[in-house]
Amino acid sequence: MVEVDEQRPDSAEGFPKADVIHRFIAKFIDFLIVAAFARLIPPVGFFAGMTYLLIADGLFEGQSIGKRLIGLQALRYESGAAVSFRESILRNIPFSAAYLCLVIPYVGWLLGGGIVLIEALLVIGNLQGHRAGDEIAKTQVIDQRSVRTGDVPGATHERGA
Repeated sequence: MVEVDEQRPDSAEGFPKADVIHRFIAKFIDFLIVAAFARLIPPVGFFAGMTYLLIADGLFEGQSIGKRLIGLQALRYESGAAVSFRESILRNIPFSAAYLCLVIPYVGWLLGGGIVLIEALLVIGNLQGHRAGDEIAKTQVIDQRSVRTGDVPGATHERGA
């Protein structure tokens, strides 16, 4: 028997799940940016990386740099509006916790890796592609190419070259 989530509005079901591989590639690009911050600006690099990790999805109308390059967008599933900095911070709490764990040698690395693994498994297993961060912030990642322009505010149908 299928269990229906009555807390979630019908508009959440209108957005198709973004391709999992595209989400992983976009997040990998964002993690590379975080690592670059950490290496290029040693005294404050860790905090610059943390800041980017938290606010990245609020930068370009629901798109981090990785999402923008791949063609994904994070939306609030209640209204369909692009994610703001507030939702970006909320949805990236699990990843920032994993990033904080990295300062603890060995045990922290395992714990941080475990958090990222759980988030990845949730993206794969959830029908809408929601991970824990998406549930906290009430957001969903969509693939802009698979959604008509009129369905998503701020979405563009064709990407510029």
